[in-house]
Amino acid sequence: MTPTGPRNAPDVVDVVALGESMVTFLPSRPGRLADVPSFDRGIGGAESNTACVLAATGHSARWVSRVGDDPFGDHLVEAIGGYGVDVAHVRRDPARPTGIYFRTAGDRATGAHEVAYYRSGSAASAMSARNTDLDAVRAGRVLHLSGITAALSETCLDLMRELTARRPGRPLVSFDVNHRPGLWRDTDAPHVLRDLARGADLVFVGQDEAWGLHSPEAVRAALPEPEVLVVKQGAAGATVFEERDVTFVPAPRVDVVAAVGAGDAFAAGFLSATLRGLPVRDRLRHGHLLAAAALTVPGDLAPPPTRQHADRLVALDDAAWGRLRLGPGWTEDTQRAPEEVRTP
Repeated sequence: MTPTGPRNAPDVVDVVALGESMVTFLPSRPGRLADVPSFDRGIGGAESNTACVLAATGHSARWVSRVGDDPFGDHLVEAIGGYGVDVAHVRRDPARPTGIYFRTAGDRATGAHEVAYYRSGSAASAMSARNTDLDAVRAGRVLHLSGITAALSETCLDLMRELTARRPGRPLVSFDVNHRPGLWRDTDAPHVLRDLARGADLVFVGQDEAWGLHSPEAVRAALPEPEVLVVKQGAAGATVFEERDVTFVPAPRVDVVAAVGAGDAFAAGFLSATLRGLPVRDRLRHGHLLAAAALTVPGDLAPPPTRQHADRLVALDDAAWGRLRLGPGWTEDTQRAPEEVRTP
């Protein structure tokens, strides 16, 4: 599946991503939040992360959101714009703050991991179909959304329903389920997220968040509508359903530094390859490689490999791909034989 639409119209970009970004505070050392003495400031947000990675890989990308009229809002707009993302359509809210959060250094999958969100009543939670520039949102070959936005407020959910409604002439709609149970209150989140996914053209969903379904085939049976369904299976790999074809590609071995931002980077890699019209195996491999870049740094965002370097690895035969082991710094290691790109 390759996005169609006017590539050369003045306001058309490759990808538009809509959603909340927050200022993140990353601990200076491992330990409980109560014990960490200082934090380093960063940025985090599923959709803006994907936009930043796409811009870093050479695509035109736009981020649409709301932030507070405050210093944290300034930081987000400046930092995301610094990646080359168009931030001209981010609106400032004088009455609501920019969201922030703190997290521990541990893996999200462990019981010791802590996250403290301060996003209730944030500027982004006030997004709606009435206060969002829908023309700017739809002026992309791809519109990338996630289920996080739907959890922020009723107006955000209404906006998501508007953007996933099937209408002639809309861009290719990409939807990352991103089910975060802690964000949902008094709402049947699985039902809402499945309905939104059914309206999308391309859906990303992790096997661990797929409503208790225990196989990629069961997920496909529950979501027959999207033209392309990507079921992410953690360190094992990912499966793509496209029309009648089913393709599984294993993930390379990765020396993980922090398991944050990997899903957003995977989406960016897959979308980049989709925009380039690459075959499904290569789309999955590009997704795995950009996820590996994120996994081998402490924060949400990592410098991706150059397109030439990524294409070289994607072109490996199955045996060489299976020998890949990627560690910190691998995106800059272009001198070794491809299957030897690893930590010492």
